[in-house]
Amino acid sequence: MCMENVLIKATDLHRGYDIGKKRIEVLRGINLEIKRGEKIFLCGPSGAGKTTLMYTLAGLEKPDKGTIMIGDQELYKLSKSNQARLRNQRMSYIFQNYYLLPELTAVENVLIPALIGGRSKKELAIKTLERVGLGHRTDHLPAELSGGEQQRVAIARALVNEPEIIFADEPTGNLDSKNGDEVMQMLMELSDEYNATLVVVTHDPELAKMGDRTLIVKDGIIN
Repeated sequence: MCMENVLIKATDLHRGYDIGKKRIEVLRGINLEIKRGEKIFLCGPSGAGKTTLMYTLAGLEKPDKGTIMIGDQELYKLSKSNQARLRNQRMSYIFQNYYLLPELTAVENVLIPALIGGRSKKELAIKTLERVGLGHRTDHLPAELSGGEQQRVAIARALVNEPEIIFADEPTGNLDSKNGDEVMQMLMELSDEYNATLVVVTHDPELAKMGDRTLIVKDGIIN
């Protein structure tokens, strides 16, 4: 793989947790390279380490051992503030449970990453909601939206800063198959449109066929 095209490089990742007196090793020496614009699906059985791997790549959980490069920056060598800035400016996140703030409207929820970065992009937020088919729902609260609509708001929020990398953890897990397929297709198309690298955790091998590569995580390693 041409190093100029590598956006994420993980080397010898280890991550474990202490549960009582027992040590559970979740990641056991993972090496991984992901190209710019590539769509990667992480699959595997429950407890295999796929979500831990994604969170570690995404700057949300520091590994016990190993390095992660985002472009030419070593992620966990940065200060906490610079890590936060990198996450805000270059990454975005979509989760199974949406994590919308219930007291904010759809457009206000979409604006949050821009406001954190010191920017106000209301017009762009509205346009992004229009792009996910919710231009008519900008002033609705999450409780007034269906599950599929809430996940579309979460996708719009993830795109408002035009990130290089989108991390999605079971993004269709709370949706029925029809809404799930529509949301996943939309996410794939929008990641192409924004030229974003996409890393998706899913338990669904059929869903994973939509990506460029499927990586099977089992017993803390990539098979």
